[in-house]
Amino acid sequence: MSVENNRIENDSTLKKEILFLDPVCTENIWGGSRLKEEFHYPSAGEQTGECWGISAHPNGDGTVKNGTFAGMHLSEVWDAHPQLFGSDGKGEFPLLAKIIDAREDLSIQVHPDDRYAREHENGANGKTECWYILDCDQPASLIIGHEARTKEELVQMIEEDRWTQLLREVPVQKGDFIKIEPGTVHAIKGGCLIFETQQNSDVTYRLYDYGRLSNGRPRELHLDKSIDVIRVPAAEMDQCIDSAETVSENQMHQLLDCDYFTIFKMVVKGEAKLEQTYPFLAVSVLEGSGFIDEHPVQKGDHLILPFGYGSVCLRGEMMLMASTKR
Repeated sequence: MSVENNRIENDSTLKKEILFLDPVCTENIWGGSRLKEEFHYPSAGEQTGECWGISAHPNGDGTVKNGTFAGMHLSEVWDAHPQLFGSDGKGEFPLLAKIIDAREDLSIQVHPDDRYAREHENGANGKTECWYILDCDQPASLIIGHEARTKEELVQMIEEDRWTQLLREVPVQKGDFIKIEPGTVHAIKGGCLIFETQQNSDVTYRLYDYGRLSNGRPRELHLDKSIDVIRVPAAEMDQCIDSAETVSENQMHQLLDCDYFTIFKMVVKGEAKLEQTYPFLAVSVLEGSGFIDEHPVQKGDHLILPFGYGSVCLRGEMMLMASTKR
């Protein structure tokens, strides 16, 4: 280790340095213009479906905007300075947080768990994810789960294209929080703006795509793998959906604590304080504006409070979502 790296490794002032990130935006066949119009991301256009706000994945590796690590990818900071994330340096950055603007329906999908993904996807992670509905048309709905009672019935309904009978479409509204475990058939429908927190993975199996064409050709389906991993019977809806629209102001409200991450919502009105006692806290500002300590923040900002940061003062009127590794 060089003298300079050793100095950085042992410089406790870095624990008080917030990492602000430049996100990665992607164009999608189903994407819209809200990430450009409402969040003002420079790289967003008229068909931008996703903003990977906090990500160290090879398919979307955010860049630090400020301070000691300005210009470095998040994955590089994670690898070089794991102590900032309460990590022992093993593995990869564990989370991925994104904003999804669905102008049209997404394909019907399912994700594998870690065991299946590592065996069939070159050692990749599986994907547990969850959604918070930032906004949606009314009425609005999502696809969550299916109606098959056995694997045999599932296969038969797929082979016979009985999608209306198979897929479970459920009504949703702004502020709903949805947990999508591996094996859950799911799809975001048009008119929904969603904040998603997930494992660091980009493994998705496409089960059905409404016969749409991309560049004149149908998009690839993954029927065999989808059938392998779909959970039968599907989880009941009360295990998947909760309302999180109304929470106490100026307090961290835990939405989920699962095997991979813990997620919080916080509504700031005036001034609030919190203690950053987690390995790290990945924060996205999703409404309003204000200050985090001396740093001005606004809707669309994504940042990480490192391990050992300590007391945090938040001022303004804003809604935040935050997550940390389990």
